[in-house]
Amino acid sequence: MVWGRKRDVIGLDIGSSSIKMVELKEGKNGFKLQSLAMSPLPPEAIVDGALMDSVTIIDTIRELINISKSRTRNAVIAVSGHSVIVKKITLPFMTEAELEESIQWEAERYIPFDINDVNIDFQILGYGSENPDLMDVILVAAKKDIIHDYVSVVMESGLNPVIVDVDAFALENMLEANYEKEGEEAVAIANVGASVTNINILRKNITAFTRDVFKGGNQITEEIQRQFHVDYEEAEKVKVGSKMDTLSQETVQNVLKTASESLAVEIGSSLDYFQSTSTSDKISKLYLSGGGAKLKDLNMILQQQIEVPVEIVNPFKKVEYSEKSFDLEYLREIGPMMAVAVGLATRKVGDK
Repeated sequence: MVWGRKRDVIGLDIGSSSIKMVELKEGKNGFKLQSLAMSPLPPEAIVDGALMDSVTIIDTIRELINISKSRTRNAVIAVSGHSVIVKKITLPFMTEAELEESIQWEAERYIPFDINDVNIDFQILGYGSENPDLMDVILVAAKKDIIHDYVSVVMESGLNPVIVDVDAFALENMLEANYEKEGEEAVAIANVGASVTNINILRKNITAFTRDVFKGGNQITEEIQRQFHVDYEEAEKVKVGSKMDTLSQETVQNVLKTASESLAVEIGSSLDYFQSTSTSDKISKLYLSGGGAKLKDLNMILQQQIEVPVEIVNPFKKVEYSEKSFDLEYLREIGPMMAVAVGLATRKVGDK
């Protein structure tokens, strides 16, 4: 579905703690930043990926359109979490047209939802690398009702949702636009959101493995609320280190350290699982993005846990921008949180 003739899009990342909007323009030398905006959401607006307070979400998107002053109305959005399944499967060799015909039947074997309740897509990764009679395919299934809810709020806010992507693939596009290929070695990215951490492992810049871990920044906020008997807003300030005055510094550090270690173990076990199923692939680097990437020392704790270099991602690394319009410090500050939105903004109307 494509509305309007223009091929420009806005990347709209509807997260459970905030909504992010990015518009890029593609030129000869890569992308240029046109506009960006971000606004927080109240804690109960989105729960486990389900939109609980559509009115607030619509109002927030409209506010972002005004702040960004963007005139582009085509939007690319993404889904993740319990309602989305991304699986790498191996199938007998066939053409793309043949797979298009048989994908529903193939998908039924791998997807735990009723096949009539999901939208299915696929991408052929490669033909016969190990065995010429087989091919690797990434299969994606997303629940229709969740997609419908996201598309509805975007349309009601005045935008045209032209593509529905998956967070993991948006991260892949963001890395491709900003970082050199790591040769033959696999790289991973962990996008630590408020309620979900998306883990994506890329081989030759193509997704080889994804997993959503249902742990994120919210668990840390809740732990601070419990320990110090403060409300959500106060706990958020403590978490990012902007409010420590009346609380014991040592106790806060311990809460953050324990929570970061628990998250590092989850991410580490996903990487271990991938490496145990793929004998030839060694992960050479982990990129860290999302609001959780700003947690004090999480990158160091992760590096110790997984024994792989960890780098906090900069989704504007190769993106040009006008210094009159955008402040470098601000872009650095919000960078990790904008990773998915930047990846979505690299798409074009008419992309498959």
